[in-house]
Amino acid sequence: MSLIVHKYGGTSMGSVERIRNVARRVAKWHAAGHQVVVVPSAMAGETNRLLGLAREIAPQPDPRELDMIAATGEQASSGLLAIALQAEGVAARSYTGWQVPVRTDSSFTKARITSIEDARIRADLDAGRVVIVTGFQGIDPEGHITTLGRGGSDTSAVAVAAALKADECLIYTDVDGVYTTDPRVVPQARRMSVVSFEEMLEMASLGSKVLQIRSVEFAGKYRVPTRVLSSLTDPLIPLEEEMTSGTLITFEEDEKMEAAVVSGIAFSRDEAKITLLAVPDTPGVAFSILGPVAAANIDVDMIVQNQSVAGTTDFSFTVNRNEFQRTIELLQREVVPAVKARELVTDDKVAKVSIVGIGMRSHVGVASLMFQTLSQEGINIQMISTSEIKTSVVIDDKYMELAVRSLHKAFGLDQVPAEKV
Repeated sequence: MSLIVHKYGGTSMGSVERIRNVARRVAKWHAAGHQVVVVPSAMAGETNRLLGLAREIAPQPDPRELDMIAATGEQASSGLLAIALQAEGVAARSYTGWQVPVRTDSSFTKARITSIEDARIRADLDAGRVVIVTGFQGIDPEGHITTLGRGGSDTSAVAVAAALKADECLIYTDVDGVYTTDPRVVPQARRMSVVSFEEMLEMASLGSKVLQIRSVEFAGKYRVPTRVLSSLTDPLIPLEEEMTSGTLITFEEDEKMEAAVVSGIAFSRDEAKITLLAVPDTPGVAFSILGPVAAANIDVDMIVQNQSVAGTTDFSFTVNRNEFQRTIELLQREVVPAVKARELVTDDKVAKVSIVGIGMRSHVGVASLMFQTLSQEGINIQMISTSEIKTSVVIDDKYMELAVRSLHKAFGLDQVPAEKV
């Protein structure tokens, strides 16, 4: 008997009929003798509807109350799924994050999981029940309900799988796996049967929306085998076929995986670039700029500091577009006067495009081909960031799709070897 965690996204839970299909699928796994824990998202569009109501009342609502409101979406879908399973003749019980409990810090709207108590879940599993745990939410040390941010149900599922030492975590979504890039941008994109955790971590951090980055971090830290697969197939598809479908995110890297120099192209439209001109080129200036930004719980992505000229330098970084206005206000209020920057220059019309692949470790000229390809398309590079297995560039967002299509073709990703499709 295996212990399997299923996660279902909002599209999978988007209607009564789809919830019934999820119940049929889960019942199939349960009938085969597996212990099953299910982590559902709210029904598609429900979280946006709830948050929209809050913002109709107040443009900048209290984050604690936003979490109180947003958490109800998952509570409703979990209860509905339990009822649907019971209608299939399967004993099932649903729990909120605070009932388990899933313990988090107090960063409302983007809390981090600190621990999960498994006694209650295990008791129900041992009694032959399917256990449903609300995704996306937990409880902080003061007893307040918290949520984990967009895509947080992925993180909940992998964290539950880690706490229970599950045999596998299955992430059911509206796509049938991880692709070389978004098929809506590049129709020739191909599904990968296997991707390394390292590659998936980079792709998630760089804009791929298949999995939330923290879910991949959890999977890597606790070595949780994780599979991305479609919930839109026939729920009664043979179990043997379903168990090998989609994309397996694995720890095992082999020569076949490294043969592909680049495995995927990730991109993000949600970028904004901020530059402080002519700041003093002295020790500690980077902390003087980014310290207050970090204290405000704003995530910084790419950072570039130019060569010093006459004792001053230009300092650029990117943030998520949702944090753009708040970051500007913070810098103008606290940082620009303190560091005596000459000017604050901003641009919220940029995008990030990245190439990712463990094969980049053992192949030269990869970044050069990327830059050459973009140059031939007349695309100017504003910022560059590299690691061992990725190269990212910031470009004008109107060129993003052209860049992705050109790079996908230049690296032969429309001709992926059979081992990778």
